[in-house]
This record gives sequence, structure tokens and C-alpha cells, in this order.
Amino acid sequence: MKLIVSLFLMASAFLFHTDPTSSIQNETKTRIQTGAEQTGKYLPFLKGKRVAMLANQTTIIGKKHLVDSLQTLGIKIVKVFGPEHGFRGNASAGASVADETDVATGIPVISLYGKKNKPTKEDLSDVDIVIYDLQDVGCRFYTNINALARLMEACAENGKELLILDRPNPNGYLVDGPVLDMQFKSGIGMFPIPIAHGLTVGEFAQMANGEGWLTNKVQCKLRIIKVANYNHDMPYVLPVSPSPNLNTQQAIMLYPSTCLFEGTYLNHGRGTYFPFTVIGSPELKGKYAFNYIPKGIKGMAETPLFMNQVCYGLDLRQYDVDQLRKKKQINLQWMMELYRASPNKEQFFDSKLSKEMGVIERLTGSALFRQQIIDGKSEKEVRASWEPGLSQYKAMRKKYLLYP
Repeated sequence: MKLIVSLFLMASAFLFHTDPTSSIQNETKTRIQTGAEQTGKYLPFLKGKRVAMLANQTTIIGKKHLVDSLQTLGIKIVKVFGPEHGFRGNASAGASVADETDVATGIPVISLYGKKNKPTKEDLSDVDIVIYDLQDVGCRFYTNINALARLMEACAENGKELLILDRPNPNGYLVDGPVLDMQFKSGIGMFPIPIAHGLTVGEFAQMANGEGWLTNKVQCKLRIIKVANYNHDMPYVLPVSPSPNLNTQQAIMLYPSTCLFEGTYLNHGRGTYFPFTVIGSPELKGKYAFNYIPKGIKGMAETPLFMNQVCYGLDLRQYDVDQLRKKKQINLQWMMELYRASPNKEQFFDSKLSKEMGVIERLTGSALFRQQIIDGKSEKEVRASWEPGLSQYKAMRKKYLLYP
């Protein structure tokens, strides 16, 4: 067995251009290393096993997809499960994704964002171990943690171990927002956590197990490969866009604040190549000089709100995101400002996402937020209403942290 492991480590070192005797090894002792990069810690568990993976375009080591890398190392990948946006990350937000065969590898890809949202008993019948390796961005309404929870349930129900290759949370410094009021539980908020949860996916998995959040309180057997040389306050620039509309580091850092505009009658950059970094509408003409025109963009936003209309509003592309890091708070001022500036306030919290009312409630997780903005409450008053839930969450979170 020791010989096999040694050969695997040598092969992985060659594959990823790391010479164990070179000075490169000294550098890896200090830089952040994702779980996936630390092949020596998990290749022995995969040897001789039939492996399934929940993966997308962020599932990489260096510039190479982990599925391709593991195949090169002789690991038997029998199938891949694909999340929202698909295995290769090219499906539009919210679009149903079909099963397919991956052209590059010939591996069957089973969609978990179409006819079903978690693997079936049949899907796992020819699998010995399952790997989860998706890049998350630290927000309750980003659906990767929902996919993780469902995968954990499937593994628990079918007696499979789940190997999580952890990755840094680019918004890991931020723990803020109202804890989800479970009357607003939905596909964009399934768990009683704040908007910005301050967890890696490995930490979230431990919390979901520990707090009994999985269906029927099942317990998933976890094996987590931790990120090396990481803490939650460290800036982390993602090497690959985690989804089509989070295509810049600026968008990722603004996302906890600007995604709330999904619950308003404002365009927040969908239909541009800089989503989540601009916010506007045609009605704000004369109040803001900055303007842009949303267009239909395949794979990003094919029918955006106010398509082909000139929108006026805020340009946050050059906003200093270090201000967010210093305050460690979601920015509420943009919502308050644009509500005050809107000439049609009765329509402000209508949303193109749904014909039903309540999208802002599902995003914020709060029954109060809409009326607080309408009433002109101060930011201090809004934040006070998030307590004691937010403080209680922060205390509970400490039990599951893997990093300082």
C-alpha cells in the first residue's frame, strides 16, 4: 500500500509540475492551497474505488479540471453530477439542465438542476465514494450549499461516504444579515443562516450535520480535506468564475449586497458583461448620469429586465470593496438610496424573478425588510431587527469552524 501511495504522489507531483525536492515546495507552505490541490491527502482513499463527483467549471487544480486530472492519475470516475449552470458552467442562471455525456471525457453527467435535485438510489448503486468540489461565494442565496445538503442526504440514505475538497470563501470575512425566517424557505434560502454565512462548504457541511438540518435529521459520513494556510479574513481571488453572472472579483465581493436587487424592479447588471456591479432603471433618468443598456446575452441573461432600454443608476465597478472588508457589513445604503430616488415606489419591490410577491422576503429572509425600507428606517434600526438571531448564529457557528 505504501508503494502505491508513493507512486500516486510521484504521479501527481509530475502532473501538477511540483517537484518535491524543489523550492516550489517552500512556497506551497505559505500560499493558500485548496483541498483539491492537496492530492496526497485524498488519492489513497480513491484508489480502486468507483468515484462520483458533484463538480462544475470551478473544480480545478491549477488550470486543469479535477475530473481530467483524476482520470490521468488512474482514478475511476464513473459519473459526474452537475449543479445549477451545469458541469461545464455554461447554462444560464435558473435554466433547467439536462443529462448528457461529457464530450471531453466520455463520462455520464447527471443533472441535479433539472428533473431532480439529488442523486437517486440507482444513481449511487455503482458508486463507492462521492466527491463534492464546488466553489462557493458565502451567501445563503447562492445555490451550491443547497446542492451540497441534498448530496449529503443522498449519501446518508444510501450509505456512501462524502469527500469534500474544501475551498476558501471569498466573502469569508463577512457574517451579516438577518437569519432566514423559515416561513420564507425556498430554493434561494433553505437553512436558518444569515445572508452572508461566513463558512466554507466544509464548515457548512459540519453545521448541517450537527444542527440536524438534513431531511429526517440523517447524518452524512464526511471526510473533509481542509484548505491549507487559510483563515476567514484572508482575501481570496477566485481563479475561475463560479457562475456566468459572477464573472469578476468585484461582482463576487459586491454580491452579498447587490443580489438583494433581484427582489426589486431594478436591473442589477443582468444583460451586461458586468452583472452585480451596476444597478439602474429607465425611471431614474435625470437622477443619475451613469447609464447602460441591458442586452440579451446567451448563457448569462437572455431576457433581462429592461432589455434594450437605457437604464440610469449606480456604477459600482470601481467601488472600493476594501470598505466592505473594513466594516464587515452588507451595504444597505444602496438599497435605501435607490428606493428614495425611485419615482414609482409602489412598484419598487416587484421582481421579474417571480409573478408572486415576496422575492425580497425570500432573499433577505426577513418579514420586516420591505416595510423598513418603505418607512425610511435608519440602517441602525434595520440592523437592530436582525438581533438576537444574528448574534446567536455567530455563537453557534464557532462550533463548526475549521479555520481561525
